[in-house]
Amino acid sequence: MASCFSLTASGNRYYHVYFRIAGMKSKIVELEDGTRMHCWVPKKTSNKPVLILIHGLGASAKWQWSSQIRAFRGHFNLYVPDLIFFGKSYTTRPERTELFQAQCVMKLMENLGVTKFHVVGVSYGGFVAYSLAQLYPDAVQKLTLVAAGVCLEEKDLEEGLLKNMFADRRDERVELVNHLIASRKVSDLPVIHQKTLIIWGEHDQIFPLELGNRLKRHLGDGAELVLFKDAGHAVHLEKSNAFNKQLKKFLLGS
Repeated sequence: MASCFSLTASGNRYYHVYFRIAGMKSKIVELEDGTRMHCWVPKKTSNKPVLILIHGLGASAKWQWSSQIRAFRGHFNLYVPDLIFFGKSYTTRPERTELFQAQCVMKLMENLGVTKFHVVGVSYGGFVAYSLAQLYPDAVQKLTLVAAGVCLEEKDLEEGLLKNMFADRRDERVELVNHLIASRKVSDLPVIHQKTLIIWGEHDQIFPLELGNRLKRHLGDGAELVLFKDAGHAVHLEKSNAFNKQLKKFLLGS
């Protein structure tokens, strides 16, 4: 157990240095009503477009987006937030929905002076990204959803799904998942109108490919579904080079 904690601590230190060398810095923003948000932000901003990378359940944002930072920093002002109950972000408020997470991300960006942005969300982060696009259509320009089962319905879940994905703050994170799936139906999901890229791993064991196909049908011609062969749920890490190329093509149009 001690060696596991040592490995995690060493990884955290490594990625902290990695992000700083990549031109980013750690920033904590205090929101109202007992909520604080932590985010990795550019040390210096430029006139480049803004790209927000929103993590999923499990490891911290630093670990989940390490393969994208250097690939995209030359093209975008990057922002990598910790969602509530992850990393250094926390709230004393009772809300646990992805809508609340999206509202917190938006308040964070407004506090940082950012009003328009592209957003990429992986897994649970995709639920939050979708809510951002729904709530703030004038702010979200292009949307990318990576292995994000936003078309999940409560009846799709088998007992025990996701139960082993929480290393810390387990109670709060279980509450997040419970609010995510309770009485969820595709028919209740608003249709967003931003240009959307959907990326899925062929062998995703968390959110099966059927959810990606279901999402494409739900969004229609405004969305493109790209399937990565021989990849699972963490497709952005497992196929990082191909993933980065596909995402650049979508965001930059080349």
